[in-house]
Amino acid sequence: MKIAMVGSGYVGLVSGACFADFGHDVVCIDKDQSKIDALHDGIMPIYEPGLDALVETNVASGRLSFTTNLAEGIKGASAIFIAVGTPSRRGDGHADLSFVHAVAREVGETLSNDAVIVTKSTVPVGTGDEVERILQSSGTPHKFSVVSNPEFLREGAAIGDFKRPDRIVIGAEDDFGRDVMRAVYRPLFLNESPLLITSRRSSELIKYAANAFLATKITFINEMADLCEKVGANVQDVSRGIGMDNRIGSKFLHAGPGYGGSCFPKDTLALLKTAEDYDSPIRIVEAVVKTNESRKRAMGRKVIEALGGSDAARGKKVALLGLTFKPNTDDMRDSPAIAIAQTLTDGGVSVSAYDPEGMELARPIMPEVTMCQDPYSAIEGADAIAIVTEWDAFRALDLARVKELAKSPVLVDLRNIYQPDDVRSFGFTYHSIGRA
Repeated sequence: MKIAMVGSGYVGLVSGACFADFGHDVVCIDKDQSKIDALHDGIMPIYEPGLDALVETNVASGRLSFTTNLAEGIKGASAIFIAVGTPSRRGDGHADLSFVHAVAREVGETLSNDAVIVTKSTVPVGTGDEVERILQSSGTPHKFSVVSNPEFLREGAAIGDFKRPDRIVIGAEDDFGRDVMRAVYRPLFLNESPLLITSRRSSELIKYAANAFLATKITFINEMADLCEKVGANVQDVSRGIGMDNRIGSKFLHAGPGYGGSCFPKDTLALLKTAEDYDSPIRIVEAVVKTNESRKRAMGRKVIEALGGSDAARGKKVALLGLTFKPNTDDMRDSPAIAIAQTLTDGGVSVSAYDPEGMELARPIMPEVTMCQDPYSAIEGADAIAIVTEWDAFRALDLARVKELAKSPVLVDLRNIYQPDDVRSFGFTYHSIGRA
């Protein structure tokens, strides 16, 4: 089957490469000529483990190609995926659907055969209806069906998530759409991947509801961590204890500096705006969004307290280890590190930093931060070290060397990747999340 993937960013490129690896003929389309040129040269626009090799293999096999010509790219495709960005709209937090609508119009004007149009982008409830209206107004003589097929990819583990999904959600309103989508995902049937076929609007809401629920779990355990510090409990034990309940589960119950990334911040906001439009407020999610934003700056204040408080911190230096919102990605969107660094610099603290993949994208966002070539360069002369992202490269630091390089042996572990007694045995003052 030929598949067209309109949009060659994170979702489109990973999905396109994986579909090609299943044996489909895939064309990835993007208006950004420089991105397409780079892909032709084997240069990935994002960092995702294993993606470069997957793309190289399928380009070499002839199953994966790239173009800026939408009309040519969708020609003969049975399924045309829309995988463009839906960022938060400036000013009101609604999802910006201008790119989705633009693709729908261009597809309607250039469609040359019967096809299923699939919204892979994260879109609010009712977007599929509008895409269908746009296609109908184009006057295309060809048969089409508009389907919702949300993605559930974790950055840093996207290829595995695509090939071994927890579930595949398909929202379709007719047999044409359902049949084509079954054929698209047939290679996964051998893995017995759960397939949920539902209405288009239900499918659109599933994506937002899932992300909002996961964001709620993260925010809940972060607030429990604060309580643990007050009462002398250990949040890691609390997390394990509640996570062993099958009704709750252990995932997304790791205390830290707050959630960020490309999905949770914008999707929770978009869900709140949808709820507002339909006069059906979601108070829990409202609290989650507010609490998460305040937590990020609170983590900056936690580091300042480790320096001795506001007055003592002024003029001192902090080394931040990790800048991306999570490991195994270069994504800086809404990363807690941004708010933490801003809080520190606002308090008169100078900041040095190291991240294995995120520094290129971080530089324009955090111009006040000095980027270093390795963690030890960042630590040199620091009055405190803060671990912000749990990269594997930070899990076994040479603590004796760290102590020698740092001006003061103060470690603020915002991801709880070290055991307190181990760190203190090297003479460090150690601060973590939700532990005495």
